[in-house]
Amino acid sequence: MSKSRIAYEWIRERITSGAFGPGYRLVLSTLAAQLGMSAVPVREAISHLTAEGLVTFERNVGASVSMVDPDRYIHAMEVITVLESAATALSTPHLTRPDLARARELNTAMRGGIGDFDFRRFSALNQEFHRTLYSRCPNPRLLEMVDAEWSRLVHLRDSIFGLVPHRPRESVCEHDALLDLIEEGGTPDRIEQAVRRHRTGSLGAFRTHHTHGAQDPHRGDRVDQGA
Repeated sequence: MSKSRIAYEWIRERITSGAFGPGYRLVLSTLAAQLGMSAVPVREAISHLTAEGLVTFERNVGASVSMVDPDRYIHAMEVITVLESAATALSTPHLTRPDLARARELNTAMRGGIGDFDFRRFSALNQEFHRTLYSRCPNPRLLEMVDAEWSRLVHLRDSIFGLVPHRPRESVCEHDALLDLIEEGGTPDRIEQAVRRHRTGSLGAFRTHHTHGAQDPHRGDRVDQGA
C-alpha cells in the first residue's frame, strides 16, 4: 500500500475503535512521527477521511475527529433501512444452514448480554447478525452499497450510543421472529418488510429518545444500541 493508504487505514481504525474519540485533534506532525513518515501522506489520509465525514477540518484550527450529529445518524439509518432490507430479501434463498445457525448463535449471545449490558459488544454482535443474513446477496453492487453505508456510520454508531432501555430486548425478539420467517420459507417480500419494520422500530426508538428522552445535557449525542 502507499504511505497515504497506510496512514488512512491506521487513523481510521483508531477512530472507529474509539481510541480517537469525537473532537480528538489530529495533529499532522504527531501522527507523522507515530507512523514514521512525512506529513504529506498523513495530510492526504486526513483529506480522504474528511471526505468520508469521519474528520472535520476547520481553517486556523486544523483537523479533528468529527463530533456526533444525530441528524446524520438518522439520515444514514434511513438509507440503510432501504438497502439492507432489499439485500437481506435477495440473500435469503442463498443462506445455508450454518449461516442460520450462526445468526441464532449471535442473537443468543446478544440476549445473554442484556443483563450486564455492554453497548459496544451488543453493537458488534448485532452488526454481525445482520451481516450474516444479507451477506449472500447475489447483487454485488447492492452489497457494496450496504457495506459502504455501514462503514460510514460505524464511528457514529460506536460513539453516540445512549440507553433506550426497552429496545435491546425488543431487538433480539424481532431477530428471532425474522429467523423463524426465513426458516419457514417466507417470501422475499415478507422478509424485506420484516427487516424494514425492525430497522424502522429501532430508528423510531432513537427519534423518540432524542426528542423526548431524559433531560440530559448529552442526550443528543447518543444513539440507540438496539439498531
